[in-house]
Parts: sequence; C-alpha cells; structure tokens
Amino acid sequence: MYATRPTLYGTRHAVSAGHYLAASAGFAVLEAGGNAIDAGCAAGIALGVLLPDLVNVAGVAPILIRKADGTVETIAGLGHWPRGIPADLFMREHGGRIPNGVLRTVVPAAPDAWITALERHGTMGFADVAQYAIRYARDGFAVYPLLADNIRDHEADYARWPGNAAIFLPGGRRPQVGERFVQSDLAATLQYMADEEAKAAGKGRLAGLAAAHAAFYRGDIAREIAAFMRREGGYLTMEDLAGYRSRLEPAVRRPWRGHEVITCGPWCQGPALLEALLLMEKGGIAGLAHNSAEYLHLLTECIKAAMADREYHFGDPAFLEVPVEALLSDAHLAARLAEIDPDRALPGMPGPILNGGTALPGAADRAAPLVEADTSYCCVVDRWGNAFSATPSDGSWNSPVVPGLGLIPSNRGSQSRPDPAHPCGVAPGKRPRLTPNPAMVVTAEGGVMPFGTPGGDVQIQAMIQVLLNILQHGMEVQEAIEAPRVASYSFPSSFAPFDFFPGRLAVEEAIPKATRDALAAKGHDIRDWPAKTWLAGTVEVVKSDPATGLLAAGADPRRPAYAVVG
Repeated sequence: MYATRPTLYGTRHAVSAGHYLAASAGFAVLEAGGNAIDAGCAAGIALGVLLPDLVNVAGVAPILIRKADGTVETIAGLGHWPRGIPADLFMREHGGRIPNGVLRTVVPAAPDAWITALERHGTMGFADVAQYAIRYARDGFAVYPLLADNIRDHEADYARWPGNAAIFLPGGRRPQVGERFVQSDLAATLQYMADEEAKAAGKGRLAGLAAAHAAFYRGDIAREIAAFMRREGGYLTMEDLAGYRSRLEPAVRRPWRGHEVITCGPWCQGPALLEALLLMEKGGIAGLAHNSAEYLHLLTECIKAAMADREYHFGDPAFLEVPVEALLSDAHLAARLAEIDPDRALPGMPGPILNGGTALPGAADRAAPLVEADTSYCCVVDRWGNAFSATPSDGSWNSPVVPGLGLIPSNRGSQSRPDPAHPCGVAPGKRPRLTPNPAMVVTAEGGVMPFGTPGGDVQIQAMIQVLLNILQHGMEVQEAIEAPRVASYSFPSSFAPFDFFPGRLAVEEAIPKATRDALAAKGHDIRDWPAKTWLAGTVEVVKSDPATGLLAAGADPRRPAYAVVG
C-alpha cells in the first residue's frame, strides 16, 4: 500500500544503511567472509565519508551488538567533555548558550567505538573494513540532493571556517547534484591509521587494531587535533584523547508481546523508546486501527510522557543515578497513563512524578522547530545470526574542520545543557545525553531485528511507528518503513537552544486530512509535512525469520538509504 520499493529477501546475510555505498561496503565485507560486526563497522565508517554533512568520522558512534549465542553488548561510542573545561563556562561567559565552534567539542568517540567493536567481536582488521571509506573519500562519490540541499542551507556556516569551506564549498561554490565530492585530507587521515596498523603486521590482528587506535588517540592525529584546539581556544587536550575508551554499558531490555525489545542506556534516549512503547501497550494501542486519530493521539501522548521523563532524569550514569527501573515499573507507567486524556491532548509536557526535575516553559512560536539535521544509521545480520545496530552522527556546519585532517572532533557537546545543575548539564569528564540510539528486537519466533534511524528527537518516535507497523499491523518491512508518520515536539529539544513547542504535532500529508482534523479537534497543534520527508526520520531494518530461514531488509527512501541482501 505504501511501499515504492520491494522488501528485499536473502538467505545468508543482509545490511541496510543510510547511503547505498555504505550498504555496498558492508555487503562486500559479508561476501568476503566477515561477520555482522565487521560489516557494520565498514558501513558505519563509510557513512562518515558519504554523509559528511550529517556524520563525522570523528563524531559519535553508539553501537548495539547481539551475538548469535544471545550475548548483548552496547558500546557507548560517546565522548566526554574535556577534563579541563569549567562546568559553569557557558552560564558565566556565554549567557547560558553553547556557542558554535570548538567550545562544544567533546572527545571524538567514533574511531574508538568501531575499533572496540572489532577487537571484541570482529574478525577483520581496521584497513579491511575502512578501505571502502578511504576509497570513497579519495576517489569521491556523486553529490545527492540532500547533501546539496544541506550545503545550500548552511552555506554561510560552512564559509565561516576555511577548512569547512575548502571541503563543502570547493572553489568558492556549492557543489551540485551529480558532481564528484572528494575529501582528500580525510582519506589521508584514515589511510594513516591503516598504515600504522600495517606496521604491526605479524603481531596479530589485535595488535594491528591497537596500532590504528593509537594513531588516532596518541599519534599524529591526536597531536594535530590538540594543537588546533589550543590555537582556537578550545579545551580538548592530548591527555583527554590519550585516555579515552568507550564505555561498555548495560543494555536496557523489556519483554513486549512475547518479543524482547533492547535499547542502549540512559546516556542516550533509548529507554524512552521502551517507556513509550510500554505506555502504549497499557493504553490499549493493540486494539486501535492503524494511523487512526485515536491511535496517533495515544501514541503522541505516550511519547510526551516518555520524553518528559527523559528531560527530568536522563544523563550520564557515571555522574548521576538514573531511575530506569522505576521509570519502566508498572506503578510509574500507570501513573503516567492516568494523566492521558483519550479525548484531549495535553497542551504541553507532563510534570515530574519521581523525585527531581521541574516543569519547563515553552519556547516562542515558530513555523517549524529548528532541526539539527545530523546522524545516520546502519544495521546488519549475518549468516551465523549475529546482529549489529549503530547510529553514527555529528554534523559539520557548526564547528571547524581541523586543517590537514579533513574531520571535526565531535561537537556533540551541543546536547549537554549549559546549566550544570540539569541532569545532562555540562561537567568536566561528563558525557552529553545523546539522541542517537540504536535498538533491536529479539522476536517471539527467535529471530532478530536491528533497527534505527537518524532524526534527533524524532528518532524513537519513527522507530516505534515502524516497529508497530511490522509487529502489530503485519506489514512487510519496506511497507512499514514507508508508511506515513507523525512526530511530536511537545518537549524540550535535545539540541541547543533546546526549543520547546507545546502541543506541536507534525504529520506527513499522506495521513488523510480527516485524521489530521480529528487530531486538531483533540487539541494537537498540527503542522503539515510533505508526503514523505527526511524530517520524519529515515528508518532502516533487517529482520530474520527462523521459520523460513530468510532475512528481510528495507531502507527508507526519505534519504539515500538502501539495503543489500545475499
């Protein structure tokens, strides 16, 4: 009914990623004998080259892995604030704002996250999986419409820094669709890591991976990054880089209709997905017609409740106690559900129930929320049953490129709050609260379904809608992905300046006008989206079915995402 592409089916392995060449890279690794972790790292590193406006090779890369034996592990892939940054810097010197530039820099996490995944669960070396990203950076790839549009929309931002302008405005002009986009410095940076790995040849795979890691975090790359930060007035140092390793964090898991839904922890927004899903279940969504006004109203109000708890409680678990068990308890879910009126939308966001947090005012009205257009996603299931889910991110127009390296050290500090008193407030050594949140379902039949999306605060909303489309409404994977979606903005944004739009509900126009009118009658502030927009997320899914022995894969045409199966 909705799909413009077929669901792809294979018998051996499948990969879906936010760009077709990234999916191709992951598939090449699978065909060469690599496992899901090898392939996922290849696709993920490639996304940092192929979506240079949305993903940075030196950004964040949260990873969720489920091995064929049932072992689950999350690699946070999220850097912390420099140890030397004053906690009150932004309140004291920047009027409670986190400005663009190097001050929002946290430790780059993605290179470590990919290497950590390879060390712990892969079979290949860094060069084996990074060779595709190196080639795409060195030889270039075709500019596609979304990349051209983002460069157009942020031309002034890119022009602000010479290093960014050299990449994104070569020759002083915006690249056009179909032109070749080359990143020579980035290719050289990744090649340097591969060359350092090669010097450890003969000492084993793990020694080679350690050498590639050292090249970035303790070698020439780290020295260039630290020197640039000093010149620009940033706080990131060689010591911050040299001491960094991604945390291995516990997954958060809950049963749902015989399936098990798995997310990362409250250092990202993952547990809010589980809270919203459990609220919907208790609220009776199983008995409601797909995308009816009643269905979308319940979904929206449950999202508001979960995002309220995200606002009041989520942050770096190394710095604060996050009451995940309490938030997902039957008692708390019942209390949140009691606040939902089936006939009337809550005009703002529900207040705190558990200890901590205060209700927040709304932001000034705008035609649409400011959108931080970054992030991508990739997922893989291999022939042995291993599953990989990762959401790499970090945009490129609000911080400077390091000269000669072609990369931007992670600017994810934009997701911390300037006020240190906030649960995700700035503090030395503390991590921001991350929007990217890879997820996975272990199905009641024993299959596995990694899934995820870019989209900032829309991520868990798009993911839940696709999950319900597949597991409640019985849609094929591709149809579930392409079905029209909605998104609430009735809570503070995760991105500076943390806008809040009480009651705002964006709706793709493929949802009938009568439904939109009925939602408006319930008090939702309806804002129309086009029939399919990247603002609604770009969900990728791979799903295995033990009964047939087949893998189903789909990718969202709202961006240049594709799946490949074999």
